[in-house]
Amino acid sequence: MSAFRRVNVTGGVSRQSILAPLRETQIVSSKPVLPAEILSNILDYLPVPGQLRFARVSKRMREMVYDDTRWVQRLQLMGCWDENEARKRTEAARQKRSETLQIMRQENTKRAGIGVNGTASGINGSETPSVTIFDATGDVAGQDEETNDASLKAAPTGEDGFDAIDISPKGRPAAFIPPESASPIDVFTRVFSLRGFARQEYSKVYGALAPFYFDAIRCENHTYATVFRTYRDPSQQARMLSNISKFSNSDISEGWQKRKEKFDALVNAFEMAVSKEFEQALDAGDVAGKMRKYAHVLVYLNGGHSGVELFISRSSIIGSRYRLGNALDCLNQNGPGSFSAEESYSFFSNVSTAFNEQVGVIDQVFPTSVNAIVPFVQRVGKAVISDYLTTLYDEAHRTNTESYLRAVSTTCDQCLEMARSLRSTSASGDDFYETVDDVIASIFEPHIDFYLKEELEFFKKRSNAEVNNWERQLSEQDASMQSMFMSNVNRQSDKRDFLTSFKKVVMMPVNVLPTFPMSSPFGGKPATAKALVNGEALATTEISGSQTSTRPSSPGVINGTTLSVNRPATPLPEPPTTELAAKAAIMNSRLEGIRSLFSIEVALNLVHTAKSSIERAAVFVKVGGHFGSDARLQCEFVFISLLQTLGTRHIKAGFDQAVDHLSKYEPKEINEKQRSGVTPLVTFLELVNVGDLIQQMLDVFYEQELVATKLSDRNDFLNPAAKEKKRFEQMLDERVAAGLNKGIEVLMAEVEYLYATSQKPQDFNPGPASGGDPDITDIGPSQTAIQVVETVSSHTKMLVGSTDKNMLDVFNQEVGMRLFTALCKHLKRQRISVNGSIKLIRCKIPHHTFLRNRSTDPPYLSDMNLYFTYIETLKNQDLLQFFKALRELSQIYLVDPSDAKELATIIADGDRFQGIFRAEEVYQFAQRRADWYQIRSKVERAMYGIGCMVM
Repeated sequence: MSAFRRVNVTGGVSRQSILAPLRETQIVSSKPVLPAEILSNILDYLPVPGQLRFARVSKRMREMVYDDTRWVQRLQLMGCWDENEARKRTEAARQKRSETLQIMRQENTKRAGIGVNGTASGINGSETPSVTIFDATGDVAGQDEETNDASLKAAPTGEDGFDAIDISPKGRPAAFIPPESASPIDVFTRVFSLRGFARQEYSKVYGALAPFYFDAIRCENHTYATVFRTYRDPSQQARMLSNISKFSNSDISEGWQKRKEKFDALVNAFEMAVSKEFEQALDAGDVAGKMRKYAHVLVYLNGGHSGVELFISRSSIIGSRYRLGNALDCLNQNGPGSFSAEESYSFFSNVSTAFNEQVGVIDQVFPTSVNAIVPFVQRVGKAVISDYLTTLYDEAHRTNTESYLRAVSTTCDQCLEMARSLRSTSASGDDFYETVDDVIASIFEPHIDFYLKEELEFFKKRSNAEVNNWERQLSEQDASMQSMFMSNVNRQSDKRDFLTSFKKVVMMPVNVLPTFPMSSPFGGKPATAKALVNGEALATTEISGSQTSTRPSSPGVINGTTLSVNRPATPLPEPPTTELAAKAAIMNSRLEGIRSLFSIEVALNLVHTAKSSIERAAVFVKVGGHFGSDARLQCEFVFISLLQTLGTRHIKAGFDQAVDHLSKYEPKEINEKQRSGVTPLVTFLELVNVGDLIQQMLDVFYEQELVATKLSDRNDFLNPAAKEKKRFEQMLDERVAAGLNKGIEVLMAEVEYLYATSQKPQDFNPGPASGGDPDITDIGPSQTAIQVVETVSSHTKMLVGSTDKNMLDVFNQEVGMRLFTALCKHLKRQRISVNGSIKLIRCKIPHHTFLRNRSTDPPYLSDMNLYFTYIETLKNQDLLQFFKALRELSQIYLVDPSDAKELATIIADGDRFQGIFRAEEVYQFAQRRADWYQIRSKVERAMYGIGCMVM
């Protein structure tokens, strides 16, 4: 208790204040606390003079006061302690001490050797060699106490793991004594981070700044403070106030809050006075004079933030921001709902010019240690650009969605372009433009998500409206066509004369009307997909074959968006007068209209709309960060929506309708005079070409707009755009395959119709001539075979170049196999004589001569060789085997009736036909011989042994 009383007398601390921490500690924790720990906590509440007087009480209390960690804490509060520096200095001192001890050991070893030889004194160790120890600063400190290995091991170790350096206070180096001539302004430059000397380092600051600090908090009138009477220059006053403010952070004794408030009031009064002078200089335009001077004073005082804020708030670009441009001037310049990019460009140009002018002023006024450009950019972005864009976007979205989308994308691009035209200050550093990009990102952050959502919704609405308009036109066309065809029908008379009406339909079918509202996209030379995507003009009108009328030309692109289609002026025929004829005409018109079930024009419009949307959204990829990722993903979503709209709603629906029309095709209802092929299949193949061209357009679009611009990665199998593109291609292949399958059925129906109507009985069973011999003067292929080969080959050639090779091979193989089946069925319905088989089999000229030049005289070529020659052009070896077998099978009709045994051998020889025809099937073909009933018994006897007797 005597110690407490001495502290109370010498330190000015009451007994109650000393015991209060003890009571609080006992209340908080039930664990007993040592008195030394209580006193150590009390010391933190004592002022520095009180702590020094407390140290005089006893040796133990002096150790508590002189504890280095106590003063390191105060240096840290002032920001004067660098732990890394202290660690390096301590390590250097340890290294020097280790080297010194090593030298001492070597000297002791030498002296021990001399003592043994008796040539030196001090053998008994009566003389202790002097030791030179280097302190942490590199100065030499002399010590008289003995140091050896034992003392080194016994040296205490600090909590940080470094060995303590034992240097007595009386041996304090002169380097740590602050010179009396040193100015308090530069006191912090003389403070070092030294372990074991924190108290001495703190004493430098305390001795230099404490008198000014306590005087400032005692002064009632700030004008009479010692700091202002000692220093007259505002710069020196600001630096001293900054030092004192820094020193006040180490004041942790009781009542520091009130002292801090009083001192801050003095600093605020000084700052207000300097700011007023700076503002007057700003109004006067004295840039290089008072503005520069007082800006530096504010920087010395507290970093110059108040000066920077004052300069920004009074700058011309902030004060006159409404003269830079009016956001509403960008709208309705070229009509209601329009957006003018020139007006917004003018605004950003004015902002850039005004900003660069202020940058020059900043370089003259503020020192390089102050980065005033960053808060200036942030204020301009928030107070000028953001307000302008918000007003523009709100009004544009209210009036017209497309104008809003154009405004957001265009202004973002212009803002990014403006950012690269801004000048940087000498203090802005290398990351100035990164800071500007961050400011631009913060400007557009409230708008990007909503814009991207509106962009996708706008494209979906526009594309759906385009497809709906196309479907509406088709529906109106179909309704108009039905109304026109049914306009002259008298249902009552038609019911009374049904048989007459039916005969008219069969004998005189109506002319098929051309497609009047929609045209074929493949009347001329096919346009390349790249030209269509890029919006290049096309002119593709062409005369087709020997037709005298001009077929509709492909759509041409005008100015990149508007399509113009040249349609022929075909006179409309008279409507039929009977219901059956009208229905037949409606069916034929729908078959003719297969080519227009989906449109290259609609696809082009959707592609250009998607291109505009993606180009607008891609601007935000330049913003970077998660905004760039969101914009890139939204571009892919636009492409996905394009594929879904074109694929599911337009192309797939068109192919399904085309297949339905093909299933209703009746070859017998086509006018023989106008028959030049299977019209529905021709139009369907044109539709396939349209689908193939649309797919090529989408491929080009994907490569140019997404892959080339790095908006999508086609090599990423998880990429949603790439997955949707593959799904679209798969759908198109499936629809084309389904249509081609139905088209093959239609083609085969036409082939069977030709076999049934054009094959004459005399072709394979000619009658006798006037001289009694058979008429074999016309040995060429039959007209039926020629028409069938021409019909089939013309339709298979249409797919060459418009689809991939695999699908083409499958189509040709299927056509060949069905032709083989139809031909076999046709042969089983004929009567073939030996002389008539010459037309079926015999060949006297090269196979390809007939196909190359049909204008020559009828060659000696048979039907079977004509079919075989056509199959050879398909280059399908598996298919060729079937027609080889069929050609071999036709040899059974050349066998003379007298060689029935030979005929039986041919029929029973399965290897002869490569396993394609069984003996039972060959027997069925042999039954079509004109002389079969004459040779039947002989052939069967040779085959089955009928009539043989076993002896």
